Amino acid sequence: MPRESFTLAAAQIEPVYHDKEGTLDKTCEYVERAGDAGADLVVFPETYFPGYPYWRGSVSIPRWTDLMVDLQKNSLHVDDEAVEILGEAVEEAGVHLALGTNEVSDRRGSDTLYNSIFYFDRTGDLVGRHRKLMPTHEERAIWGRGDPSSLATYDTDIGTLGGLICYENHMTLSKAALTAMGEEIHAAVWPGFWEQDGHPGDKTRAESSEAMDTCDIYPAMREYAFETQSYVAACSAYMSDDIPEEFSQEELGFNVAAGGSMLINPAGIVKAGPLVGEEGLLTADFERDERRATKAYFDAMGHYTRWDAVSLEISDETLEPAVRRGDGASAAKTNGRLSAARTQEIAEAHDVSLEAVEEIAEAVRGD
Repeated sequence: MPRESFTLAAAQIEPVYHDKEGTLDKTCEYVERAGDAGADLVVFPETYFPGYPYWRGSVSIPRWTDLMVDLQKNSLHVDDEAVEILGEAVEEAGVHLALGTNEVSDRRGSDTLYNSIFYFDRTGDLVGRHRKLMPTHEERAIWGRGDPSSLATYDTDIGTLGGLICYENHMTLSKAALTAMGEEIHAAVWPGFWEQDGHPGDKTRAESSEAMDTCDIYPAMREYAFETQSYVAACSAYMSDDIPEEFSQEELGFNVAAGGSMLINPAGIVKAGPLVGEEGLLTADFERDERRATKAYFDAMGHYTRWDAVSLEISDETLEPAVRRGDGASAAKTNGRLSAARTQEIAEAHDVSLEAVEEIAEAVRGD
C-alpha cells in the first residue's frame, strides 16, 4: 500500500541555458537538495533540460536552424550517459524524479526533438517517459508529436504517478485518461507564468503572484486537483534577468519564465506557491486522508461516475514510420493466398497433409 504521508517538491530552478553539462550538474545538485529536504518526489519544469526555446518565433530561419542544431546537441537521449548520471543522483537522494526535458528521438535515423517528461524511480531507473502529444502553436516547428503510448501512469510507493505538459493540462480527454489509469499524483510542467490580456495569444511574463487573476495556470491546476482528486505538483520554468550567453534579449521574445510553481491537495487547496519571480525549491507535506476526504464527496473513478452515459477510448499505440513486409507469414502470402512453400512448411511442422492445410486456409479466407 502507498504511504499515508509524503512530501512533494517543485524545483523551480534556472537551467544553464542550452548547456547540457551545466544543466546536468545543476539538476543533480537540486535532486540532492530535494532529498535532503525530505522530498519523496521532485518535479522540474517543462523542457528544463536544457531550457525552453523562448527564441521560437523571434529569430530568422538561418538563426532558428543554428539554434535547433544546438538544442539537439544539448538535449537528452534515453541512452545518454547523462541519464545514467541523473539516475545515480536520484538513487543517492532516494527520491522519485519527474524531469521536463527536450528529448532527442531514439528512433533509428531520426534526430527529431520531443517535449518530454522523464520519470525516474528511487532506484535511479528511468521507468518511463511522456512526450507532449500536440505541441502548442509555434512549438510545432520545434517538437514532434508524442506517441499515444506515452500517455501513461507509474506505480510508486507514494501512489500512482502521471503527468502532462503545459496546455495538455487543459485537455479534457487526456486528463480523463490519466484518471482512468488510476492517477493519484500529477506532475504538471509549464514554461512559466503569465498575465493574459483577453486571449492566450496575448500574454506577457508575470511580474508578481497577482498575475494569477488572469493566468490560466492557477485555476487549471486547482481544478485538475479537484476534478481528479489528485495531488498536483505544478512546476513552472524560471529564468533570471541575466541574458544567457550567445543570446540577445530580443531573441528571447517569448520569455515568460517567471516561475509560478504550486503544490496542491486533492481538494484544490494550494499548500505552497505560487512562487513567482525567484528561483527556489518548493515543498509541501501531504496526507492520503486529504484524498479520501475529497473522494467522500466526489469520486471521479467511483460513485460519481456514469461510464454507461459517457466513456473513453484510450490508445496505447506507438507510431511507426514504416511497416516491414516480406518475412514470416506475410511474405508467404500471394494475393491473400499461402504460397506453395509456406503450405509445405506448415504441413511438415504439424505433420498433416498439404490438402488439409489448403482446406483450412480456404476456410479462413472464406473461399
